[in-house]
Amino acid sequence: MAKILTPDICVIGGGAAGLSVAAGAAAFGVPVVLVEHGRMGGDCLNYGCVPSKALIAAAKHADAIRKAAEFGIASAEPIVDHEHLTARIQSVIEAIAPHDSAERFTSLGVGVIKETARFVDDRTVAAGDRLIRARRFVIATGSSPAIPPIPGLAETPFLTNETLFGLKRLPRHLLVIGAGAVGLEMAGAHRRLGADVTVVDSAAALSGQDPELAAIVLDGLRAEGMLLHERTAIRSAEQTETGIRLLCENESGPFEIEGSDLLVAAGRAPNHGSLDLDAAGIRHCPKHVEVGADLRTSNRRVYAVGDAAGGLFTHQASYHARLVLQQILFRLPGRERTTIVPQVIFTAPELAQVGLTEERARESARGARTVRLDFSASDRARTDGLDRGLIKIVVGRRGRVLGAGIAGPGAGEMIGLWAFAVANRLTLRHFQTYVAPYPTLSEIGKQAAISYYSPMARNRLLRTAIRFLRNFG
Repeated sequence: MAKILTPDICVIGGGAAGLSVAAGAAAFGVPVVLVEHGRMGGDCLNYGCVPSKALIAAAKHADAIRKAAEFGIASAEPIVDHEHLTARIQSVIEAIAPHDSAERFTSLGVGVIKETARFVDDRTVAAGDRLIRARRFVIATGSSPAIPPIPGLAETPFLTNETLFGLKRLPRHLLVIGAGAVGLEMAGAHRRLGADVTVVDSAAALSGQDPELAAIVLDGLRAEGMLLHERTAIRSAEQTETGIRLLCENESGPFEIEGSDLLVAAGRAPNHGSLDLDAAGIRHCPKHVEVGADLRTSNRRVYAVGDAAGGLFTHQASYHARLVLQQILFRLPGRERTTIVPQVIFTAPELAQVGLTEERARESARGARTVRLDFSASDRARTDGLDRGLIKIVVGRRGRVLGAGIAGPGAGEMIGLWAFAVANRLTLRHFQTYVAPYPTLSEIGKQAAISYYSPMARNRLLRTAIRFLRNFG
């Protein structure tokens, strides 16, 4: 006979979103059960954010060796010990893993069940030999790599982010399907490590990003030798004696690309297939569980967070967790504001965005203006040889910050200040009163804010002069 558990909250999924909900609930002494059949920490720790950024860090060091002559230091083509590199990536994961482990969460008071969960009815989840009847359920099952329906791909060896970091060798020529964040991050890192890299996408690269900022990133990647085929269909894939062949076609006609390895980075697919959501009356689609702005599903007992609800980033998952906890624990309203969630693409150079883009502001924000400043205006960018970049700040009425986008080195670090501004409805006048340390890249934002008010100051001075002349002339 199945054992029946009756916690206050049942969390399904032990990734970033699920762990945040479970830890937060346990901190307030609320009985919570966490069900996870795979590795604790989810995609971010094991296959995503952590290993990818460790690889990108190694690529940055390799690139510094290659370009050292620009700074008066002897340069060389870096020698990559890929086994050592892979071991370091694994050691970084292992150093963080205890924080996300079942043992730690058990010590916090969370009941951890290592089983696959599925809904039995609208208020019951089965997990192994247990039935869980909780007051509230939170679906945090994350996502997995989406595999496009390319003829021959299923019979062709390929990598995804779940297998890429286990390679013990550097690919000779890496083919990448997908020119989004994951595809270009990994393409750029492998190119800097010394591999030949070719990227193919059926759409425009970095589609959905500010085109002007995206162009800076793509120019930088191409300058380092990455080949990019945009708006190109892949007709078939096959294994050859020496590697992989893709048969492609674009407006110029059909052509072939050959490489040693293939990485598929063509988006994400949600992991809710085994949950039997229909049994619980939960509406869903192939891309995500359907939720309202409060992250509640069509079943009033159930919330969905993170990738399961269509989220894209680990920090968005944590934001979702907070919104759900304030509703469940404190009965406070919680509605997601998607415009306050920043996004960063960790290419070289980086691309970061928060709030409205220039194009979206033209469509929805009357009277919006865009303030721009090139990185070449920054002394620190020049000293560090980083003067290729641009910041764009979208400003509404009375100088309110509606959004910001940055393409350039350190964009991911700089966007935090602008995310704070968007979330708190600040105006550029607030940026006039804070002192930015010199010389830092963060000064670029301060300079841009000042430039917004410079024409106004000149106009006020001109009006004062005209009144003076009228009165005393």
